[in-house]
Amino acid sequence: MITDPVLELDHVTYAYPGAPRPSLVDVTLRIGAGEMVVLAGASGSGKSTLLRVASGLVPHFFGGNFAGRAQVAGLDTREHGPGALAAVVGTMFQDPETQVLMGTVAAELAFGLENRGDSPPAVARGVEETALALGIAHLLDRPTAELSGGELQRVALGAALAGRPPLLVLDEPTSQLDPVAGDELIGSLRRCNEDSDTAIVLAEHRLERCLGAADRVIALVDGVVACDASPEAFLAWAGDAAPELQTPGARLLRGVDIAPVPGVKRARSALRARGLAPDHELGATAPAIQTADVRGQRPRRSVFRRAADPSAALELARVWYEIPSGPAILRGVSLTLAPGERVALMGRNGAGKSTLLRQAAGLLAPTRGHVRSSGRVALLLQNPSDYLIHDTVAQEAPAAALRTAGLGSEFEARHPRDLSGGEKQRLALAIVLGDDDGDDNGERATVVCLDEPTRGMDRARKQQLAHMLSELGAAVLVATHDPEFAAAFAQRVVLLADGAPIADGPTGQVLAGGAYFATETARILGGAGGALTPEQGIALLRTPVRARVPA
Repeated sequence: MITDPVLELDHVTYAYPGAPRPSLVDVTLRIGAGEMVVLAGASGSGKSTLLRVASGLVPHFFGGNFAGRAQVAGLDTREHGPGALAAVVGTMFQDPETQVLMGTVAAELAFGLENRGDSPPAVARGVEETALALGIAHLLDRPTAELSGGELQRVALGAALAGRPPLLVLDEPTSQLDPVAGDELIGSLRRCNEDSDTAIVLAEHRLERCLGAADRVIALVDGVVACDASPEAFLAWAGDAAPELQTPGARLLRGVDIAPVPGVKRARSALRARGLAPDHELGATAPAIQTADVRGQRPRRSVFRRAADPSAALELARVWYEIPSGPAILRGVSLTLAPGERVALMGRNGAGKSTLLRQAAGLLAPTRGHVRSSGRVALLLQNPSDYLIHDTVAQEAPAAALRTAGLGSEFEARHPRDLSGGEKQRLALAIVLGDDDGDDNGERATVVCLDEPTRGMDRARKQQLAHMLSELGAAVLVATHDPEFAAAFAQRVVLLADGAPIADGPTGQVLAGGAYFATETARILGGAGGALTPEQGIALLRTPVRARVPA
């Protein structure tokens, strides 16, 4: 029993202004000091709203109808606004671009410490420790306006963490981070949780990244707490009551009649305990799962010298992009997309993915090289809020585009800014794609470029997006850190490092067998048989051993 909760909600019900139904319904929960809690649920289930309650933004900033009581570190949110609560709760929401205020990273990390009156030595120590913990020490002197989305996300988190508040609430903190940075972030949060007794409430869709570090999982369904349990008990509940919340590893284990457990290491141990070899023992004999035609891997920082292809939908020929008096972001990139081809662009934060998409769409001109396309290039950038300019969803995009993006008639009267992060992302996608008959000039996009389009989307919406991209007919180039999504839609993966492609091949070749740029199924099975999805892994594990041996 929690005797002195850091966060306490008693029968909280809340509805946004004009919303047809409450976002939270009779929510009662208590979170104690030092707990690490994962908040799970589909897009629009109330996760972000619950975090806004904890920070005092609901109801003080958003208005609406609020009932019940919420206390943070003993402060009643009805009596204390977001300013007072900021001293006891650190907050990072889905749009870090809107949270960063200062001109440099060091100033941003120092801002909160200075505001609460810390001495200069204490501020300097807090900035240095936070930067080291999050791996952003090399960014301290950088202007915040020049950071990538993932870098900005870590800086926003650092600003929330610097003061070591008793409660930290985070909304999709790994959504723009590469696999290495995402794992490091979860490790940093666990260390902070253990070293300082900071309670952490973490809303996340990619549960496979964080369940292994969690003490407890709270699942919301339509604003109601549907499950409050340990990670193991949550996975068992999700398998029966909410399959869309299962991790890929849980689906794999459940498919071979093993109780699901969080984490790659525990999943591999569970398979071995049942006599199912999860690694090289399978890989030595299992037939590779075929995907697209082999294009082969290319040497690091290679410069491709292809003749211009008049039949290509998009072609980048030896493209360089250099910041004046600064580094080269792209280094001799040559890349060709055929009409209708679906390509995932992956790589660590700062590798040049967003810059490459801007080059493809003509927002940036190459320093050297050429970019050619067969028609209009549609581009969706990382921040969906930048696309929202009207008062209602219906005004933002044609009805057909809204339906394609999964926004039905019940959304048409809603204000775009009141949507959840995943709903905003789908609305921005509808705006970019426009009418099926073409844009305002009657020209349909022949190339669609998307930068982290799954940010804020639950697993079901990601599958719908993958299906939609497969049916578009246009060439599709998606920058993503989500290997599960890449496996669902892409025929080909291009891995970018230091501004140049280092691997370019079929999805099954690039994403199988890796430690970071791999799906959870591939990590559990060690790349055996090229299995990327739970369904492929289940089929492989259920294949009799003799049938795996090549004839």
